[in-house]
Amino acid sequence: MIELLTAGQMRTIEQTAIASGQVSGLELMERAGQGVVDAIFEKWPDLKQVPTLLASEVTGPDHLSSSRAVVLSGPGNNGGDGFVVARILRQLGWDVDVYLFGDPRKLPPDARTNYDRWTEDGAVRNVTEFSATIPTDAPTLILDALFGTGLVRPIDGLLADVVACIDNQRNQSKSRVVAIDIPSGLCSDSGKALGACVTADLTISFHRGKRGHYLERGPSRSGCLVVKGIGLDTQGQAPFENTASLLVSAPAGDLGKGVDLNKYSFGHALVLSGGPGKTGAARLAARGALRIGAGLVTLATPLAAQTEVAAQITSIMLSSVEGGSDFSDTLLDKRLNSFCLGPGMGIQRANDLVPIALAAKRATVLDADAITAFVENPSNLFKQLHERCVLTPHGGEFARLFPDIAEKLAAKPVTGPAYSKVDATCEAAKRAGCVVLFKGPDTVIAAPDGRSAVNSAHYERSVPWLATAGSGDVLAGFIAGLLARGFEPLKAAETAAWMHVECARLFGPGLIAEDLPEHLPKVFQHLSS
Repeated sequence: MIELLTAGQMRTIEQTAIASGQVSGLELMERAGQGVVDAIFEKWPDLKQVPTLLASEVTGPDHLSSSRAVVLSGPGNNGGDGFVVARILRQLGWDVDVYLFGDPRKLPPDARTNYDRWTEDGAVRNVTEFSATIPTDAPTLILDALFGTGLVRPIDGLLADVVACIDNQRNQSKSRVVAIDIPSGLCSDSGKALGACVTADLTISFHRGKRGHYLERGPSRSGCLVVKGIGLDTQGQAPFENTASLLVSAPAGDLGKGVDLNKYSFGHALVLSGGPGKTGAARLAARGALRIGAGLVTLATPLAAQTEVAAQITSIMLSSVEGGSDFSDTLLDKRLNSFCLGPGMGIQRANDLVPIALAAKRATVLDADAITAFVENPSNLFKQLHERCVLTPHGGEFARLFPDIAEKLAAKPVTGPAYSKVDATCEAAKRAGCVVLFKGPDTVIAAPDGRSAVNSAHYERSVPWLATAGSGDVLAGFIAGLLARGFEPLKAAETAAWMHVECARLFGPGLIAEDLPEHLPKVFQHLSS
């Protein structure tokens, strides 16, 4: 896992490094500018060659002057990075136009130094000239260095016109938009738009990715995200509390099976289903639990659904649980060490059986109906939850279970940093007293102690075909299977979420929920190779 930083955390890292004498602000700015140029040429190798086509030879607004870049610099150090990029591109033979928002006399010292270096041989125009001009030769590159991670106020008025002009040149003239650190207008802590927001084709972040690159609108606004190192050594710095992590591989945990063990060594998961015609979701969950490595999996159904389920399963065992008394008798078997309740279960059945499962104090996943059954009185559920539980709500279920938290998350931000999905999930986990997995393309998993992780299905891990009926049921089964194997709840949820996306990536478009468990063997093979 890789830590995802807030704007404040990144600022602390930089300031600590500068104060310690490890590096100067000017050196960081120079490294950042070079990193941007390197990333541009890595993304578009054709731009490495200094073009021979002269601007005077370009005809018509649909043609790009392949030697021309426009740099839009803002009033802070992000603008200073822009001046460095402009200088490097000019040294490589590019025709570069630089526009500034703000008074150059008020630039921070390092940014002012790079402004002065640029103006020794180049002009700086007011940003209003950019938004007021319709170019006859649209630039190949537009560099967005207006605002970095520290933006706290919405972009509106004049700057909104600048953003609109950037979008116009990107969409109509096919100029390539490059954002330095984060697209201007995007809150780096939450991924929410603060007023108008730039849409980039390439975003270059420094040292670490920021939460806003992976949450909310961050991925759709950032285009391709590249993180460049700028030589910051954080080994001597005190770690931040409650830093969110990005899941980039299977979290630590033994997913193999030892040769001297047997099926009982890997736990016994129990999945409760609904009645006739409502067993499909539970069957998906049970299949997921078995495929991810639970030693045994039993489906517990009402008697009327037994024939329906028996016709569909082979490796999964079947038992009858009609009501509370049957369930209590079933739980006398202490080898049943993990439960999955909710998928297709039905509200009334969930109301009857969830309290019995929670009273047993064994590892438990609550999904779908097992959550919805308590939305009228969430506090009643919270009183029964324990530290070995995992809640897996989607957006609607989260809003019904934590309405006040969801209201804060949905509120349109007027200042930054804005309340984020990480903040919301951590607050929900603390209130519930257990792990919460808040589903979505930007899934966030949090524990009551403040630990959190983001499982992003964006950028190279984008899997829009995962939005299919039953995929969440399979995820609940994955978690239950890992809990049966002895994974602690946070690691079970993180690992299951990561593998869920990997299964979808391996299958590709056309995926249906039944395909997810069947691709787990391939994921295991990739992990062991």
